[in-house]
Amino acid sequence: MLLLQHIGMAALLVVLTLCLQCAGVTALISWLRTVASDDIQKLSMSYSAALVMRATIAIIILQGIIILLWASCYRRLCFPSWNSAFYFSAASYSTVGYGDVVLPLKWRLLGPLESIMGVMMCGISVSLLFALITRLVHKNPELRIGADSDEPRKRSSYG
Repeated sequence: MLLLQHIGMAALLVVLTLCLQCAGVTALISWLRTVASDDIQKLSMSYSAALVMRATIAIIILQGIIILLWASCYRRLCFPSWNSAFYFSAASYSTVGYGDVVLPLKWRLLGPLESIMGVMMCGISVSLLFALITRLVHKNPELRIGADSDEPRKRSSYG
């Protein structure tokens, strides 16, 4: 019975993490589409820098919310204070894992699971920043993502 409780809690945390990440990334993409024009390469350097900074701040806030989700679980199940729960969650999510605060033995596998989720969610977030910066610095506006496929399509001016 205890194993089912642990598996259930782990599955719930994974699903909630994915839901938060997907909702956050979707909102960020929607926002970026409204503030960045189709002619994104013609934006001023200061506007482009501010856009990247705002997107980065939004991603940091999103990751903080996910850390808070895991911390709330740890606070409920494992730790007597929010300080310890949030610290452990942030250390696990970022894969730093100092080891000065540890989970009780029966919940110990949640820490590595959070680290795996942290790597994946940060990877998704960084890929979004990479896509934004690539669009901002790309000098060839004719290289576009094809509407019909996932492959880049280069339009030739030769015919």
